[in-house]
Amino acid sequence: MIRLVRLSWLLWLIPVTAMAQVDPVKRQLFQFGYNAALKGHAPLSGYAYYYHNQPEFVRSNLTLRLAVAPVYLDSELGISRVLTEYTDLGIGLAGGGFADTYSEIREGKYRPKESFTGHGYEASISLYHRVNPHQLIPLNLMVRGILRHSLYSRDDDTDSAFELPEDRTTCSIRTGLRWGGQEPILFPSLAMELSAWYRGDFRTDDDRYGFDNDRRVESESHLFWGQALLAYTLPELQHNFRLSLTVGASVDADRFSAYRLGALLPLAAEFPLSLPGYFFEELSAERFALAGVSYLMPLDRRQQWSLHAQVTTAYVDYLDDLEQPRRWNSGVAGGILYRSREDFLKVLLVYAYGVDAVRDGHRGAHSVGLLLQFDLERAREMFNPADPNRWRGWRIFGF
Repeated sequence: MIRLVRLSWLLWLIPVTAMAQVDPVKRQLFQFGYNAALKGHAPLSGYAYYYHNQPEFVRSNLTLRLAVAPVYLDSELGISRVLTEYTDLGIGLAGGGFADTYSEIREGKYRPKESFTGHGYEASISLYHRVNPHQLIPLNLMVRGILRHSLYSRDDDTDSAFELPEDRTTCSIRTGLRWGGQEPILFPSLAMELSAWYRGDFRTDDDRYGFDNDRRVESESHLFWGQALLAYTLPELQHNFRLSLTVGASVDADRFSAYRLGALLPLAAEFPLSLPGYFFEELSAERFALAGVSYLMPLDRRQQWSLHAQVTTAYVDYLDDLEQPRRWNSGVAGGILYRSREDFLKVLLVYAYGVDAVRDGHRGAHSVGLLLQFDLERAREMFNPADPNRWRGWRIFGF
């Protein structure tokens, strides 16, 4: 029964982490993403959530951010100009069912007997400081403290001889510098970012679990990563491209803190480590370098239909006991994107091929995916208040 409930609700989790600054734009977005593997048995991979950001919430200096899914809530109250004119404070609460669920994937195989359900709850406090207030491109410093409690339970398929990790509390600190940034939306027309980050996790105690306690939970882990990206739309052709490079390293990483790469779910996290064609979080890495390029080419004059292509490659230094034969892993994807006239709806149907994914002793894995974004703020603009009987641009898929 536990496994059935988990499978029913895992899609509706919201793994998106809090943004690294207070979002200044009013937003109401519904985001949906799903990847289905065509080869191999995989854990369910997807997200579905409602994102709401409300500047001037109650007072002019308050911003409320909510990311809501049926069994998970991520929230933050941003308070502007707390310490200085350019320093904001964020108070966050997050948590819910299945938030810390762990799926063991080793050598291209999902192993339900070594996987289990986890629930998590956390509180955080963040400081956001604008370092260069008089410059066009913002440079933000973020410092965040996090207190999280995790509880673990068996699935129906968890082996009876498999010892679960102990429930635990983790204190974390995260800090970083971000120059520029990108909006939390699908296919932004313009974005640029250079950022560097550190996160330290300090647990109440180290722990051993698994078969005969063959796995370890480290008492502390340290992660260091950086990202460079550029998204741009060519003015005349209206072709959109995106280039990105993400690198990461760690000290004393374990299964719960390692970098996990895989699948094509661009809004599954603040820093999604996407590898098209792979299972979600298939690869566990102590260190990695991930580079990708994507391209959108309109097919019609109204630019409602576009071809999408993406190539991603990663060099991976694997976590102990989760190694693969090759360190290089690459994936490609292609699909068709539809945009409504008012850009309130974006839908991408995509096919992906994991070039180096291991399946049954061979390489190559196929998957299909669906990404959808519905912008409620833009949808409201279709209605003309001067004429309540008239709707502007209400055409689905061109009809």
